[in-house]
Amino acid sequence: MYRSLVNSGCLFILYILALDDETEVILKKINQPNIHVFRLNEIESWLPRLREIKGGRSLIEYYFTLTPQLPLYLFDQKKEINVITYLDADLYFYASPEPIFSELGDKSILVTPHRYPERLLSHEKYGIFNVQYQTFRRDKAGLACLHRWSNQCLDWCYDRVEDEKYGDQKYLDEWPQLYADDLVILKHQGAGVAPWNWSTEQINLTKSTAAIGNHPLIFYHYHGVKILNPYFMSNGLLDWGVMPRHMVSWFYGGYLRELRNTRQWVNELTGILLPMRDRVIRGKGVGLSSLPEILRKAWAQATFSL
Repeated sequence: MYRSLVNSGCLFILYILALDDETEVILKKINQPNIHVFRLNEIESWLPRLREIKGGRSLIEYYFTLTPQLPLYLFDQKKEINVITYLDADLYFYASPEPIFSELGDKSILVTPHRYPERLLSHEKYGIFNVQYQTFRRDKAGLACLHRWSNQCLDWCYDRVEDEKYGDQKYLDEWPQLYADDLVILKHQGAGVAPWNWSTEQINLTKSTAAIGNHPLIFYHYHGVKILNPYFMSNGLLDWGVMPRHMVSWFYGGYLRELRNTRQWVNELTGILLPMRDRVIRGKGVGLSSLPEILRKAWAQATFSL
């Protein structure tokens, strides 16, 4: 994601929460002036309640719980920040996000809708909006929204649907009603493109560019991707619909090549050759009875790239 933002030409500072020591070491060795790294124990010391609830949540649930705490922590520690955007790490930018900030204008909050097609509307039980790209302004409405979301996630943030809640995400459903005059729901068709909504618009691809309807592609959310080795990934598309092969090659094959290029870039800067293999942070393992279904899905979602 970082290198795609650099290539987009936008000016930014990327604040990264290092969730383990290895990540911190590598990011500090990369030593880029627009990457600022902070440690998990810093935010846990700033908000001690995080340590109190940590033991009662799975790893992914704890990560969900951290989402609203990150922008709040940075607003508290970096008084010069007036507008901050939370980004999921599996976003890839194909153009500058400047049009998104133009949509925000002088409003306080921006959220990204899932934009499900009709056949997938049942997934709205997990949330109308996707926690992937949210912007907050340091003003009354922006801070009120973040504090409310922070407290909600501290009280309840689990990887299940329960009483109109789901993780950190379902809480966003109430925001249009609570912050109507201060909130923008992202409309740009080229932003928030993802496995669940790519089929809702005409996509035109060239060798190096993509257009969604009449808009340039700004970013794609590579949700569900599992990197198995430098040349092979599971693209995670099976649950959402069949993407044409040429589009799979353009999006997912291209993304895998960019991940390899970034791995080489990190190696050149740090001397560290990262393994291209995802770690499991969700679930409790695989039983033998599940293997046939897992293998079927893995083959159906396989993407190779040279």
